[in-house]
Amino acid sequence: MFGLKFVVQPADIDERRLEDESAREHVGRVALDKARAVAQVHSDAWVLGSDTAVVLENESLGKPVDSGHAAAMLRALSGRAHEVMSAMALVGPEGAELQALNVTRVEFGELSRDWIDAYIESGDPMDKAGAYGIQNQAGTRIRRIDGSYSGVVGLPLYETGELLRAAGLIA
Repeated sequence: MFGLKFVVQPADIDERRLEDESAREHVGRVALDKARAVAQVHSDAWVLGSDTAVVLENESLGKPVDSGHAAAMLRALSGRAHEVMSAMALVGPEGAELQALNVTRVEFGELSRDWIDAYIESGDPMDKAGAYGIQNQAGTRIRRIDGSYSGVVGLPLYETGELLRAAGLIA
């Protein structure tokens, strides 16, 4: 969308939350660690790292480890509001580092047991923070969103554009 050519490269880092680290601090650190890890390999390029957390009552839900865990997360989110925090870090040549954070409030409608079971059967929740992807079937169960849709998907476009502009990579 920004007219830039890019390559996707996963970063092999430890994404575990540190003791006494808030969800906000955690996503920011992980995004920066990802960008730094890839920048070590591509020291002449700008590298964008990102991380997203689904936070319910100050608890980061993470990705489900199995279908039972996914069901428990979805039941906890049912009929309630939570926050989705997406952090971005842009690391450039000569050590330049820029960071941004988007926080979006998302509210689910009531999720029936049958819907939760069918959604888990689809496989979609298994690799997603909070056990859902708003861009797929779960989006049909979102009652309200206050903030950035693209931030809930995982890469807030406005904040990403701001980082790219600050680095002089786009106008």
